[in-house]
Amino acid sequence: MPTLFRFTHSILLLAVMTLLFFPGTTLFSKAARADNYGGLTPLERLGKRVFFDTSLSEPAGQACSSCHVPETGFTGPSSARENPGAIEPGVVVGRFGNRKPPSVAYAAFSPEFHFDKKEKLYLGGQFWDGRASTLQDQAGQPFMNPLEMNVATPRAVCAKVNKTDYNAEFLTIFGSALTCAGSAKDDFDKITQALAAYEKSPEVNPFSSKYDFFLRGRAELSKQEKRGLELFNGEKKGNCAACHPSQPQGKNAPPLFTDFSYDNLGMPANPANPFLSQTSEFNPAGKSWKDYGLGAVVGDKKLNGAFKVSTLRNVAKVPNTGFERAYGHNGVFKTLKDVVHFYNSRDVRSAGWASPEFPETMNTEELGNLKLSDADEDDIVAFLKTLTDGYDPLSDKYPD
Repeated sequence: MPTLFRFTHSILLLAVMTLLFFPGTTLFSKAARADNYGGLTPLERLGKRVFFDTSLSEPAGQACSSCHVPETGFTGPSSARENPGAIEPGVVVGRFGNRKPPSVAYAAFSPEFHFDKKEKLYLGGQFWDGRASTLQDQAGQPFMNPLEMNVATPRAVCAKVNKTDYNAEFLTIFGSALTCAGSAKDDFDKITQALAAYEKSPEVNPFSSKYDFFLRGRAELSKQEKRGLELFNGEKKGNCAACHPSQPQGKNAPPLFTDFSYDNLGMPANPANPFLSQTSEFNPAGKSWKDYGLGAVVGDKKLNGAFKVSTLRNVAKVPNTGFERAYGHNGVFKTLKDVVHFYNSRDVRSAGWASPEFPETMNTEELGNLKLSDADEDDIVAFLKTLTDGYDPLSDKYPD
C-alpha cells in the first residue's frame, strides 16, 4: 500500500476518531483520568461488570475478560494458560476458536468497516477479518459463538444478566429494566452498548506508555529505544511506520500504531492450532483447513490471507509469569523478537521460515528482506516495549 496514502489517511482518521470518542477534551487528559483506573461513567462501570462476569457463558466459567486479559493488554493470556497452539479454549471443554484473540485495547478507535472507493481498500471494522462493523457489533458475537461462550440466544444472555447483582443498573441507566421478552433484541442492545462503552473507556485506552510520556516531554528514551524508533520510522530499513504510524497527529490524537487497513504478511500456518483437530461440526475441512481472513468475509480471492493491521500498543505486555505471549492472528510466533525477525527475513531462504499460507496475495513491497542486523531487531523490540501502558515517569518503571 502506498506510504503516502497510509500517512494521509492516518491524519484524517485520527482527527475524526478524537472528535468522535473524546469531544471537548484531549486524549492525554483522558489518560490522566485513567491513571488509577478511576473515573468511569455509570454506563462504563456497568459494561465493566458485564466484561468480567464469568456467569454469562453456558456453562458458567468464561467472561469476555477470559480471552481479553488486562495483564496482556486485553488480548489472550500467557502461553502457560493457552496451550501450545496459542489459541484460547472455549467454555465447553475441547472446543477452540480458530484465531488468537485480538486486543480490545484501542479497538474503539477503529472506524466502521467500509470500502474506500478512492483508494480501493477495506478499512476499519472489528475482529481480525473485519466481519463486525462496529465495536458494539463485535461485543455481542462471542456470547453466541459455540466455540467461545456458547449461549444459545440473545434472550438467554439477557436472562443470565437478569440474575446478576447488577441487573438493576440497567433500569437506572437506560430508564427501563431488562425484560427479556420476545427475542430480547432491545435488551441485548443495552448489554452490548454497555460493553462497548467500557471498551471505549480510559481504563481500556489509557495512553499511559513511556512513549506517550516521551511525546509529552516527560520521559526520555534510552539510546537503544531511540535507535529502535529511528529504525521503526526509517523508510529504507524498518519501515514499520508505513502500516503502524508512530507520529502524533496533534495534541488531541496521539498515535494508535495502526492505519486500520488489511494486509497479507505471508504468515505461515500454525500447525499447532487446535482448531485443525476440531470436530467436523465446527471444522468440516479438518487438517486441510485454511484461514482466508478478509477474503472470505468480502468474497474476494485477491484478499485471501489478509488480516487487520493491529495496534502495536501493549504488544510487549505480558503478565509476570515468566511466559511469553504468542503473536499473529494464529499465534504462530512465540516472542516479539520472532515477529520482528519474520518481518525482516521472511524472504531470505536461509532464514528457514515455513511457506506462507497464501503466497499469491502476500505483501512483497514493505517487508520480507529488510536487511536489519540482529542488533537492529533488538533495538526495534526495545522501542516496542515503550508502548506498554502503565509507565511511571518518576521511577522510570512499569508496574509488576
